[in-house]
Amino acid sequence: MDSTLISTRPGEGTPCLNRARRAAFGSFAGAVVDWYDFLLYGITAALVFNREFFPQISPAMGTLAAFATFGVGFLFRPLGGVIFGHFGDRLGRKRMLMLTVWMMGIATALIGILPSFATIGWWAPVLLVTLRAIQGFAVGGEWGGAALLSVENAPQGKKAFYSSGVQVGYGVGLLLSTGLVSLISSLTSDQQFLSWGWRLPFLFSVVLVLIALWIRNGMAESQEFEAQQSQDNAPQMKKRLPVVEALLRHPGAFLLIIALRLCELLTMYIVTAFALNYSTQNLGLPRELFLNIGLLVGGLSCLTIPCFAWLADRFGRRRIYITGALIGTLSGFPFFMALESQSVFWILFFALMLANIAHDMVVCVQQPMFTELFGASYRYSGAGVGYQVASVVGGGFTPFIAAALVTFSGGSWHSVALYLTAGCLLSALTALLMKKHPVD
Repeated sequence: MDSTLISTRPGEGTPCLNRARRAAFGSFAGAVVDWYDFLLYGITAALVFNREFFPQISPAMGTLAAFATFGVGFLFRPLGGVIFGHFGDRLGRKRMLMLTVWMMGIATALIGILPSFATIGWWAPVLLVTLRAIQGFAVGGEWGGAALLSVENAPQGKKAFYSSGVQVGYGVGLLLSTGLVSLISSLTSDQQFLSWGWRLPFLFSVVLVLIALWIRNGMAESQEFEAQQSQDNAPQMKKRLPVVEALLRHPGAFLLIIALRLCELLTMYIVTAFALNYSTQNLGLPRELFLNIGLLVGGLSCLTIPCFAWLADRFGRRRIYITGALIGTLSGFPFFMALESQSVFWILFFALMLANIAHDMVVCVQQPMFTELFGASYRYSGAGVGYQVASVVGGGFTPFIAAALVTFSGGSWHSVALYLTAGCLLSALTALLMKKHPVD
């Protein structure tokens, strides 16, 4: 039995465990809302937004413009990490997490009632971009707070498992957003879907927000933050901004986070985003194949992430992380060879090896691994900003880099496979060589 669950004072262990469970569930619920809203935009961007908000330009350029607005969300994520991280380190994690859910939910609901180009002209795409920026800003502050609250309240020796709900929320958000759009699309005609059907999933976000707020309202503040605040009440010199403190004390930690996230970001975005386009445009494979693979990946992640997190707590975080990164390294070229052969079985097998095994083994330990690189007084800023900068560098541009590599190599996939393999190998080597944390 975990030593932190054994108390010398009667009745102490159960409240602590309940506190940890509420924090874990609250972090999961908020993550579901934020990722549902964030991913919903991407799903509907090419289906609707090119015609509803960019009709004055060619269909191809309209699609590019719609996806450009999708990228705006990534650009604003680091800013959200800085702002929410600053106030989260000063005022508390819980307050910021309540605000991120409110902000994300309101922005998403407003997209659902936003007039089209035909009604208000160019104000429609301007407002759409603004609301997308707010979404990115909100999700930028979400991960750091959710990860910290679950990690800092978790029992010692079970931090990976209790914080895994933050990443499971991605899979649930993917399932909800994709499933609801598919359901409404099947129940409406093309004209009805373009007119009002696409708006319903955005409005449904209000229901998820209210549920998440109710759950998060019952959470307690982070124990480590409260302890840090009590120490900070003593008279002392004027403190620097938390993000500045994190940069000055641990400048290398930001580079570590970027390098460690390469495996996670490359495996997920190449399989779910780039491969969808490449397989249909270059190989003539049916689009439904990778859409269904995306749903399968999202569903399985709800099981694989907590399972791998439990193993990480039992056998060591770095051991699980390095194993996952090496599996990603070894699966890159076989995945593209399977695509070229158009073997559905091997495509599915290596897609799951990359997006469910390698990706989930890596992502399940990120919350404790990244947050413990920084001190409690500037942890929200340090871990949150590092995580979101890595999202822009390794996530937002990955599909574009992969597409450019294919273009410059005359349609060959070998450079993309090398890009994927090198990224996974770099993550594995970084984890292997980084200084071992005392709690591991």
